[in-house]
Amino acid sequence: MKLYEYSAKELFRRDGIPTPRGGVAGTPEEAAGIAEKLGCDVAVKSQVLTGGRGKAGGILFASPSDTAEVAGKLLSSEIKGETVERVLIEEKIPIDRELYVSVVLDRAEKMPLIIASIEGGVDIEELAEKSPEKIVRYHVNPLDEFLPYEAREIARKMGLESELIPGVGGVIWKLYSLFRKYDARLAEINPLVISDGEVVAADAKVEVDDDSIYRHPEFREMDEYEPEEFAFVKLDGDIAVIGNGAGLTLTAMDLIKLKGGEPATFLDIGGGASEEVIRRALELVISYPRVRVIFLNVLGGITRADDVARGVVNALKDAGREVPLVIRLTGTNEEEGQRILKEAGIPFETSLEMAAEKAVEISKQ
Repeated sequence: MKLYEYSAKELFRRDGIPTPRGGVAGTPEEAAGIAEKLGCDVAVKSQVLTGGRGKAGGILFASPSDTAEVAGKLLSSEIKGETVERVLIEEKIPIDRELYVSVVLDRAEKMPLIIASIEGGVDIEELAEKSPEKIVRYHVNPLDEFLPYEAREIARKMGLESELIPGVGGVIWKLYSLFRKYDARLAEINPLVISDGEVVAADAKVEVDDDSIYRHPEFREMDEYEPEEFAFVKLDGDIAVIGNGAGLTLTAMDLIKLKGGEPATFLDIGGGASEEVIRRALELVISYPRVRVIFLNVLGGITRADDVARGVVNALKDAGREVPLVIRLTGTNEEEGQRILKEAGIPFETSLEMAAEKAVEISKQ
């Protein structure tokens, strides 16, 4: 899950990484109010989950008196295909120098990698190609503690003056701590600016592992959190396959192939799927014209069979077209789930193999 800049900066502030003063706005009036409270010129920054927004015109500057007009230009505009629904209003700070700091997961080495450069505010890939000597790389063994003196050593290797090393090193150490704390895939500050001798994160980019959402409840309160997401892939067959877990979905697909059928979709609703997720999943596959049969394979664990049953009943009520549905439903609250299906006149199976055979048989009629 990628975080908007304002959400990433909220995490930064919680962990002691300095950021400019500001607030997020959804209307020109809200933006003007924030600028008035700040009492200075501001940066108006579109909140989109894509890179290169500055070059695309997504960051503008304004005085308090014209912030509403400038914010109005960005709100509802499109930046690289994304509609701007919010803007971040921040104090415009003087910039003496721009640095770059990030922590990423190096999959090849199987450990976190800290990347730092004395040149920030630029495309790091381009800098690595043209001036690789200006980039410091430092792998951290995840089994060892990353200590503050190591962060200061990275700052020293960047070529910074001695008076800046403690401040920059402190931010590097805190950024790594945040990376580990929130199970991040990426934590980046570009640029990390030196402003009147202070170190400030002028930008923030954080991407966390999807599973981190379940370990850190604060993510579920953020605007980026979409609890109804699922993994969906279109295929060339005519039997839509839905399961609550990648393993269950793939197993159902294998059985469909074994019985002579062809899957039309891979759709994993994940663990703990709600009634609404079930409804949306069914609506999605029904809208795919190739689908002649739907095979729903649910083994209730975190996902409750009665929630699945209610989602199925509601989806079929509102379906745009009639598509035969074969359900294998067992597990948590299976008796209640099966009762709901019976009352709605929807047949079900408890045997995965029998359900797969039935789905293939219907597809060939």
